[in-house]
Amino acid sequence: MTAGIDFGRRTLVVRHRVLTARIGLRTAVVCAVLLTLALAVAVLALGTGDYAIPPDRVVRALFVGDQRFDRLVVWEWRFPRVVLALALGAALGVSGAILQSVTRNPLGSPDIVGFNTGAYTGALIVILTLGGGGHFPTAAGALIGGLATALAIQLLAFRHQVSGFRLIIVGIGVSAMLASVNTWLVLRADLHAAMSAAAWGAGSLNGLSWPQVAPALVVLAILGILVVPFAPKLHILELGDDLAHAFGLRVGRSRTVLIVLSVALTAAATAVAGPIAFIALAAPQLGRRLARSPSIALVPAAAMGALLLVSCDWIAQRAFAPTTLPVGVVTVSIGGLYLAYLLVVEARRN
Repeated sequence: MTAGIDFGRRTLVVRHRVLTARIGLRTAVVCAVLLTLALAVAVLALGTGDYAIPPDRVVRALFVGDQRFDRLVVWEWRFPRVVLALALGAALGVSGAILQSVTRNPLGSPDIVGFNTGAYTGALIVILTLGGGGHFPTAAGALIGGLATALAIQLLAFRHQVSGFRLIIVGIGVSAMLASVNTWLVLRADLHAAMSAAAWGAGSLNGLSWPQVAPALVVLAILGILVVPFAPKLHILELGDDLAHAFGLRVGRSRTVLIVLSVALTAAATAVAGPIAFIALAAPQLGRRLARSPSIALVPAAAMGALLLVSCDWIAQRAFAPTTLPVGVVTVSIGGLYLAYLLVVEARRN
């Protein structure tokens, strides 16, 4: 393994056998700052609540554990929620970055295209047909629903090759239809099941504990490993299909695999916490603007996604304390403003 820093080009180059990564120095600094802020918010979230704990005692509870009640509150009650907020936020950021890069459109997000809605449909079917289902059947239903929706959208958008703009338009239409189906499913269900489905559909980290953390982290780690070898192909795809073919890239196969990975990341996050909107839309673009990178990069998107979700979840817990809001309510409120800004910017550019 060799490593070097070229300060003339402001580029950090890391080589390990056949794997080569070229990271801009500003991008590395931005990622470090974002991760530091995310960890700072995480410590703040671990220490705030009905039983307040100062940051120094939070750190001691995590690593030393000499005070039993502090360790119980931090490690058993609050830490699983914070870990999932960081992990799911990073997964949603990477998912949005992949889809926006493949479609070459900042609106190419799982929220807009309809993958979240399809995952919600799959979860709804499980919840309403199995009388509550349980966490793991609901997660499986969300995963299957998201993948089935992605397959349907890609088949409908397929014409010689998947056009990014066509994929977004078809996805918006499919999402609207699935939203109607979801409303119909909730309205025809009994009151208890409908309330459970509506609470899950708001997107929430409430009530999550260690039994949900380990499976989620394992699945996300596997998907992250699968994304790594395809990451360089994203930059080639952004050059256009003709140039990608000239570089010897199998465009159709690569695009399909990347879309499947994006859907799997979104569906995995949705399976754990419900459909959390706008993180996948905003994180890649915010990370790109901060890093000033010419194309969407996965690492800044992941770091920004983790920061956004852990911050929104802390706001959801404390904004109307002691009442805890679903984190999806906060992300929709903030993300709606960002979407309006993005639409105005794109309209002026066009």
